[in-house]
Parts: sequence; structure tokens; C-alpha cells
Amino acid sequence: MNKNFTLLVGLTLTFFISETAQSQSWEVYDTKIQLQSRLIYDEIDLLSETVRIGKTGSGLSLLSSDLRPAVSLVGTEIYQYTEPWILVKGPDGIGAFHEYGQQVLPLEYEKIQTYFNLLLASKGNEYWLYQRGKNKTIYMGELDEAKITNTGLVIIRKGNEYSLPLSTNPDKTFELLADNEGEFVLAKEATGYGLINREGDYVLDPIIDTLQHTHGNFYYGYNQEQYLLIEGNDIKSNIRYNSFHKITFENDIMLEYIHGKLRRVMEDDGILLDDVGMTAVDKIGKDLYTVHFRDSKIGLLGKKGWLVRPMLGVEEIKFGNEGLFPAKSKGAFGVVNSAGTWVIPAQYAEITMFSDKIAAYRATQNWGLISASGDLINTAHYDEIKPFQKGIAIAKSAGKFYLLNSSGATVNPEGFDTIYRTGDGYFMVEKSGKAGLLDSNGVEVIPTEFESLRRERKNFVIVQKNGLTGVINETGEIILPLAYEKILVDWANEQIFTKSSYIPTVVQAAEEPTKKNKKGA
Repeated sequence: MNKNFTLLVGLTLTFFISETAQSQSWEVYDTKIQLQSRLIYDEIDLLSETVRIGKTGSGLSLLSSDLRPAVSLVGTEIYQYTEPWILVKGPDGIGAFHEYGQQVLPLEYEKIQTYFNLLLASKGNEYWLYQRGKNKTIYMGELDEAKITNTGLVIIRKGNEYSLPLSTNPDKTFELLADNEGEFVLAKEATGYGLINREGDYVLDPIIDTLQHTHGNFYYGYNQEQYLLIEGNDIKSNIRYNSFHKITFENDIMLEYIHGKLRRVMEDDGILLDDVGMTAVDKIGKDLYTVHFRDSKIGLLGKKGWLVRPMLGVEEIKFGNEGLFPAKSKGAFGVVNSAGTWVIPAQYAEITMFSDKIAAYRATQNWGLISASGDLINTAHYDEIKPFQKGIAIAKSAGKFYLLNSSGATVNPEGFDTIYRTGDGYFMVEKSGKAGLLDSNGVEVIPTEFESLRRERKNFVIVQKNGLTGVINETGEIILPLAYEKILVDWANEQIFTKSSYIPTVVQAAEEPTKKNKKGA
């Protein structure tokens, strides 16, 4: 008999340990459902195509391309991922790793702001700045405020003084430095306002009396009795429009007055509309205005000119679609066209935008459908009707949701508790806490029998039933059995991650007897 086997009988020290702690096992498949590898992690997070995190116990690891632990991330949880920075949280605070694995900030900060090559960390009112190009962290001291702009400039404030610590003149102070959605920082000195580019250099000298940001890289200013519309530029800013006539910028509307009378509707770089007789302009959406005239006409103005030409007998014109615009007259709504002609008389409490040549109308409290010619498609008995897309609309009645076709008929007479339209026109539905899937025509492809359902792509639907997760196609055929705790999909790398639990049994090897013990035996 083998000597090693006989030792198991007469051992001085024998251990048999059954470990009942539950561990997590992951299997990785390709998109053809061929097994690639098995992994032991509590959790796996797919932060990007190349950044994957594995968690085991209280430890985090940045995984290599073959999904093995490559770098310990020290902390206990991923706080934030903003390419290329992984912010990790631990008992003492937040720290930072580059996605390549280099730790650049210890886990001891309260807040960290990120930019592509910068990190701005703080504890209380103390700040530190890490620069990747120099692989160096500098202490910036106690500050009242510090921030990284959307172009990577660092602005700091101490008391009433602002400065740019990474510029060529870091000791220079300003009365104001204000970033915005554009690419230039608005700066103020004793001489006036100017604009600073991402390098920290002036592209508009600080000589403007007043200056404020409008949209994008455009600014509205006043200097030497002239109103200015300025466009920022990396080398030198351009004055796109100037006028001695008054230009106002209020409530996101820019208007020019000539001899005290409203004459022009302005856009960021010049004139949008020049017309006489205007009395008021209301902004009702992005680049969308209702314009009122002295003769009681009202028109709808867009970015490229009139959407609805000025017309009489109207109190309000809403944004529309397909050349048709809901409009209000004497307290009731109808529909006008771009020429300012009524195509559906004003007789309804409300009308929505048209889509697929169909709109929803409301006579009292309930909604119905109306055609572009004004014909009623069905009676108004729904609480809500959403816009048509590809011949199907979602409607709600008495707490249930229905699909309506272009004839106004319900596709699913029994109704669902919820209906969500997917990006490719399918419908995820729920009934009595169970989820299912309908195709773009409202035909059931997966019955409502699952606890959750997520359609990743055509013929790949992740479902959960009785607490277990699997993958099926749109005919109900099983791709991966409903046997897993979790399923993650990385389409970029064509990998499918499945998570399951197991209880490992560990047998510790016996200690071999000493010679003395052998003789005693």
C-alpha cells in the first residue's frame, strides 16, 4: 500500500476542515457561448472596454486583460470612474489610481476633481494638485475655493483674489475668474473684463466695461457706448456684431432697440430677425420664440426664420412637427400650418404635436386621437397618450397601459402595469410584477413571467426567474440557463460574465509523522 495513504490512519496531527463560507465563482464565455475561463471573485465591475475590477472580501484589484489580479487598489469600493482615473474609497477617504494601475493619490481625501491630466484633491479647505505630465503632487495651501474648468484650467480663490496657478504668471491676481460651458474663462481686472484661453493667456484684453457669457463660446458685452457680441477664439477673440443701439440680454433673450422701439431679435453672433412693429418676444424653447406685433399678430420664430408666419386671431403658438403647430385662440386649441392658416379649428382643450400624421387631443379630461386633416380617429377616453412612433403609441387608461395602432385600436386589450419602448422599437412590459417583451408591432415574443428582463440586443435577452438569471432569445430558446446570480455583458470584447455561488470544501494536508513517532508505533 502507498506509504502516503497509510499515514492518514496513524497520524499524530490530522485536519479535516469543511469551510462553509460562501464564495463567488464567475465563468467567462465568448458570444458563441464557448467557455473561456473560470474566476473566483465576489464581484466584477466592467468600468470600460479595458478597465475591469475584481472584488474579493474587502479587497479590490485592477484586472489584467486575462482577468487576473494585476494591481491592488487598496480601498474597499470604487467611488467613481472618469477616464482615465479610478477613484477608490477606503476607511480614511478617497484616493486615485490611473487606469494603467499607478496609484497617484493616497486614500485620504474628502473630494477629488478630475481632468484628463489633472487631479485636484481637498481635505477641508486644504488643496493638493496632481499633474500627470510631471508625475508630481503639489500642496496648494488653504483656499476658499479651487476648481478645474472644462478646458483644464485650474482656478483658485483666496478671499477676493483669484489666480491661475498653472499659468505662465501664477502670482497674478484677478478680481474675478468665472468658467462657463464654453472654452474660455471670463476674467475681470481693474481695467475691465476679458477672456482667457486654456493656456491661461488673454484672447480678449481686459478692457470691456461689462461682459457676460451667453451660449457656447459667445459673449455679450458693452464698451465705450457700444453693445458687443463677441466670439471667443484660441488666438484672438472676434467681435461679431457691434451697435450703438441698446441690446438687452434678459431671460435668455437678446433684443435690439432702435430709438427706444423693439426692432431686432438677436442670436449669439448677430441678427436673427429684423422687423418693424414688434412689441414683445417670448422664448418657449431652445432657439424658439413667439413674436408679438402691434397689429395683434403672433408668429413662431426658429433658428432659421419663421416656423409659423405672423397671423391674426391667435393667442399662443406651440412648437410643432410635420409642418403642423398646435395653436390657441379664444381659449381653445387647434392646429395651424407654417403659412399661418388654420388647418384644424380651435375647439379642443389641448392638442399635442403631430407624429406619423397623428396627434392626441383633449376635449375635457380625457385624450383621443386626431388626424392631420382634423378627423377624429377614436373617442377621448384615455388618461394619457404618448407620441406615435412607427405606427404605435402608448396610452394609459384606468391605471393600465395599452398600445394603440394608427387606427386607434388597442393592440393589447388586457393592458399592462407598465410599458417601456426600447431604442429599436420593441416594448418591455410588466404585469403583476412580472416582465415580458413585445415586438415592434405589439406581438408578444417573451411572456410576462420573469422577475426582470433586459434586452441587450436582438435575440439576447437577460431574464431573471425565481431569483436566478439566464439568457434567452426572442423565441424563448435558452442561450444560458437560468442558473446564475448575475450576468454581465462586454460586447466590445465579446465576453459574457456569469456569477454563481458555491461552498468550497478545503482539506488540509496531514502532517507526516516524525521518526520518533514511527518507532513508538
